[in-house]
Amino acid sequence: MITLGIESTAHTFGIGIIEDGTIQANSKDQYTPEEGGIHPSEASEHHYRKADTVLDQALAQTDHDIEDIDCIAFSRGPGLPQCLQIGGTVARSLAAQHDIPIVGVNHCVAHIEIGKLTTDATDPVTLYVSGGNAQIIAYSGGRYRVFGETLDIAIGNALDKFARALDIPHPGGPEIEQRARQGETLIDLPYVVKGMDFSFSGLVTEAQSKIDDVDTDDLCFSFQEYAFAMLIEAAERAMAHTGKDELLVTGGVAANNRLQEMAATMAEERDGQRFKVPHAYCMDNGAMIAQAGARQYRAAGGEELSALGTDPNWRTDQTEVPWIDD
Repeated sequence: MITLGIESTAHTFGIGIIEDGTIQANSKDQYTPEEGGIHPSEASEHHYRKADTVLDQALAQTDHDIEDIDCIAFSRGPGLPQCLQIGGTVARSLAAQHDIPIVGVNHCVAHIEIGKLTTDATDPVTLYVSGGNAQIIAYSGGRYRVFGETLDIAIGNALDKFARALDIPHPGGPEIEQRARQGETLIDLPYVVKGMDFSFSGLVTEAQSKIDDVDTDDLCFSFQEYAFAMLIEAAERAMAHTGKDELLVTGGVAANNRLQEMAATMAEERDGQRFKVPHAYCMDNGAMIAQAGARQYRAAGGEELSALGTDPNWRTDQTEVPWIDD
């Protein structure tokens, strides 16, 4: 079966093609704001302008034409409403024009499914960390359940807020990581973990207040250490609670090498635990939507075209997962 997946939740418009569990194509184009964070109207305009080009690039990476596609999947939510609408419109138009079955996919679930496909993880606790999400997820009873999550802002959002205060352009995470490598002194910052939930707003506010008083590299180093330690502590607690022995870290922030180091150390210190990260597929991409869509379509079939809108607030734990056999 050949599935085409369309991703458009935030800054990335991507199209991936998967054939029977093998990634055949993964083309994307990313919107970058001139200043500040993502401007939804500008991002959606970018997606509209780039859609045809990205589609042509993806098909060119395979031996297939659009008529060969067996199913079209698109990211239905969560995400920025204007951006989601572009992806949904492109997907519905292709499905209607070429009479192809269609499914709407949960973006967060897709991150987990591409992680499982590309790392051979089977039943992990997932630490999902991105610009708009920070959740600890594990499968139980027909759904991916959220065992812990941010109480305020996502880790990617926290990094970007801190970066803007340092006049670092969007996305701020990569430069903060680079500066943090030069830091040596751990500066006292808020550390908030409540059970398996965590909070970043106080960390951001306190770090911003210290910018003029301490070394910037030390502050970046400290920000990462505190933020990532919160995430790893909560993830370890979830692994102990669920009894699962795999930790999958995915989402855009999962590309951070320091977070990967801390996750690997935690897994190594827990006897028999394994840490995995889908290195080439941490960031938003169309292949992850295609993989989740393929599994969903095989298990439950296509959906009614006229009923498939978008849902900017669609939670991970609101999504049925019929393709996993308990």
